[in-house]
Parts: sequence; C-alpha cells; structure tokens
Amino acid sequence: QVQLVESGGGLVQAGGSLTLSCAASGRTFSRNTMGWFRQAPGKEREFVAAVNWSGSNTYYADSVKGRFTISRDNAKNTVYLQMNSLKPEDTAVYYCARRALLTNEYGYWGQGTQVTVSS
Repeated sequence: QVQLVESGGGLVQAGGSLTLSCAASGRTFSRNTMGWFRQAPGKEREFVAAVNWSGSNTYYADSVKGRFTISRDNAKNTVYLQMNSLKPEDTAVYYCARRALLTNEYGYWGQGTQVTVSS
C-alpha cells in the first residue's frame, strides 16, 4: 500500500508564499506521475499541477501558471508545490495524488492540507 501525507499548509497574506510537501510511504514506485489538486468549499476538486517521474515534464492549470512550481525528490519519495504570489482565490484544501502506471488514474490521495490566503 501507498500512503500520501501532505504538509505545509497554513495562513498566508496575499502576495506571500508557501511550499507544500507530499511524502509517500509504504511501497512506492519511482516512475509514477504525481499531481496536486485543490478543492475550495462548495466547489469541485480541480487540477493544479503535475510532474512526471523524472521531473522533466510539468503541467499547470492556467490559474496557477507562472506562480506555482511542482517538483519532486524521488530519493525522498516527496513531491513539492512551491506557491508564490498567492491570491485569496487560491484558498482551498490542497491534495497530492499518485497516478497509477496501469490505469493512468490518480488512485492514491492524501488527506489534504488547508491553504488560506487573506486579503
């Protein structure tokens, strides 16, 4: 089994920065694409960013492009989301997820970490 645990969320002023971490434990695979998603109250979960196994390919939602950076350290089984120039609309619970090699679905999800951006 694979367990994902997010950390690093908190309260930050608009324009500030936060870095989220997602640590994987248990049985892990080095070639899985990892993604970050977020969900605000009353809204559906939305894609934020993803990174392939080597870290060479990244993808971002238009809403965060240029402000957020996803990265990974496979030696530490950890994926990061560096968030800069935060806006109040970035307020949400942020989840990391692991994309399965066989199904190409994000089958493993963390518990989420709250990010709140004040005006």
